[in-house]
Amino acid sequence: MKSESNLEKVLTDSTFAVTGELGPPRGTSAGVISEKAHYLKEKVDAVNITDNQTAVVRMSSLAASALLIREGLEPNYQMVCRDRNRIAMQSDILGAYALGIRNILCLSGDHQQFGDHPKSKKVFDIDSIQLIGMVKKMRDEGVFLSGEEIAEPPRMFIGAAANPFGDPLEFRVHRLAKKIAAGADFIQTQCIYNMDRFREWIKQAHDMGLTEKAYILAGVTPMKSVGMARYMKNNVPGMDVPESIITRLKGVDKKQQASEGIAICCEQIEEFKEMPGVAGVHVMAIEWEKRVPEITEKAGLLPRPEPS
Repeated sequence: MKSESNLEKVLTDSTFAVTGELGPPRGTSAGVISEKAHYLKEKVDAVNITDNQTAVVRMSSLAASALLIREGLEPNYQMVCRDRNRIAMQSDILGAYALGIRNILCLSGDHQQFGDHPKSKKVFDIDSIQLIGMVKKMRDEGVFLSGEEIAEPPRMFIGAAANPFGDPLEFRVHRLAKKIAAGADFIQTQCIYNMDRFREWIKQAHDMGLTEKAYILAGVTPMKSVGMARYMKNNVPGMDVPESIITRLKGVDKKQQASEGIAICCEQIEEFKEMPGVAGVHVMAIEWEKRVPEITEKAGLLPRPEPS
């Protein structure tokens, strides 16, 4: 069953897709969404709205997604398993669809001990793979997990995340396979810096036929500085930053490091455009949305197809 997703249309038309990301504010200002959206409009096909990322309280991804629609952009509504049971999740999915949201990204969610409320009670009633299956069941079978019929099913385009760099490495492509088997239509990866490792992972996925069953979008995050590169290498779990990236950033003047980080990002995108099995890129310019127009232009990703 087709959804009414612009992102799905772009991908099924075999156009190299581009998604962006927007973090909701730690307050009630709709203006923050509007300001960030300004830099993304006509530069991406859909925008991920994070769900209390890093377990820090922010405006709900559901509300922020609805505000983004007002700005003329298509949201990719993120839902994590950390904070809701299956009743609340199914309820929010119905509400999201009623508000015009057509894409959903199903995630486990960062553990609450890393956030600003470490004593909060985790839920994890279901995990991300079960959440993918639940959304698919609601969409394709028109029933809730209880088996009861849904009056008007939510026709969501279903997304999932993948990390090609987590341990154990040999397990990563098999976890991808499980998510696709559960019903994921598209996959967005963790931000990529170790290109050798990613080439190996996408070749495995391609050889297993997984890239024929789901669209894979390679994640890119431009480095702002050598300090950011070192922090991500040493402090962010599942992140693989080769020493060559740090050496390259160190080799330029401090004032030029941000531009060099963007240059690295654009070089990666150019390779992804020619890489078998890669259907697009997910640009995660963390609190740096204003540089997305520059990245998409320099990487030859513009103009984007107009939503139908």
